[in-house]
Amino acid sequence: MISGGPILRGFRWRWLRNRLFSFRSLTALLASLVGFILVLMVVFLALYAWPAVRLNGTGFLTQNSWNLGNLYGNPITVHGQQILPGAEYGILFLIAGTLLSTAIALLIAVPFGVGAAMFLSEGVPPPVRPWISFFVELLAAIPSVVYGLWGYVVVIPFLGHHIFPLVVRWLGFLPFLGGPAGSGYGLFTAGFVLSLMIVPLITATLRDALVGQPPELRDGAMALGATRFEALRTVLLPAARRVLVGSTILATGRALGETMAVLMVSGNALNYLPSNIYTPISTMASFIVSQLDSALQDPTGMAVRSLAEVALVLCLISIVVNALARVLLHYQGRHLLRAF
Repeated sequence: MISGGPILRGFRWRWLRNRLFSFRSLTALLASLVGFILVLMVVFLALYAWPAVRLNGTGFLTQNSWNLGNLYGNPITVHGQQILPGAEYGILFLIAGTLLSTAIALLIAVPFGVGAAMFLSEGVPPPVRPWISFFVELLAAIPSVVYGLWGYVVVIPFLGHHIFPLVVRWLGFLPFLGGPAGSGYGLFTAGFVLSLMIVPLITATLRDALVGQPPELRDGAMALGATRFEALRTVLLPAARRVLVGSTILATGRALGETMAVLMVSGNALNYLPSNIYTPISTMASFIVSQLDSALQDPTGMAVRSLAEVALVLCLISIVVNALARVLLHYQGRHLLRAF
């Protein structure tokens, strides 16, 4: 019994050490840190923006009334909070601009991304495939400000002078396509630039998934009489549906949080909702950047806290969108892409 005590304690220590420092434990710890950091960010934003939440109430989400007030006036007290005279904070126009531009970007990017991935996986000879794939992936490495500058110099004049007038002329009877064509800044331009930024994410991820599918799936479909494209469309692509949904979630997060490119092509609208695809807009991420310098001039600090509330809303929207996509994938994943 006496000699067995140290042996037993040594065995327990080795067992505990192996469990704590195993590969599985370390990777679980690293994975948990990501979620922990996200929770910390949300908690920090919530605490910092809490005075603004108390001041603005639900009108923050339902009104188009962003106004920093008189920066040279004496602060007044409203609902127990110090603000500048005339200050109002409502961001419905920001929510609309963010969601609509992201929706347009996804409507453009997902079909093109899926088509490009299908072409790269099946239509390109294997010796050439890595080189073409490299250039596609290189699009994802270009800084967003370069996209914004390209959009400002090339896309805005091209759309404003050539494409939008034709759309108004021939398709103006359709909802959201009629009205003044504008100068090129606006909702569609922002969505178009965003789509170019997220297409490489969808294409590269889905292409790797299609290339990595077991050859038996393709061979079996072709043995049953399917063409190469039919095998890709009806067998390989549905088998990679989870990857497609995951890459779309990643692209959605990129589009929701994009700042500089959207700031340079959206038109920076204030306090009105878009009436058509040519209307200038603002998104939450770009608005925070454009308004931060002015908000710092507010001696009460309420403008900065309201911007933090904007960031909190944007973060919650991203979390909700990702959660809904995960739920959709979990409950309806077996039915996705069956229309193909």
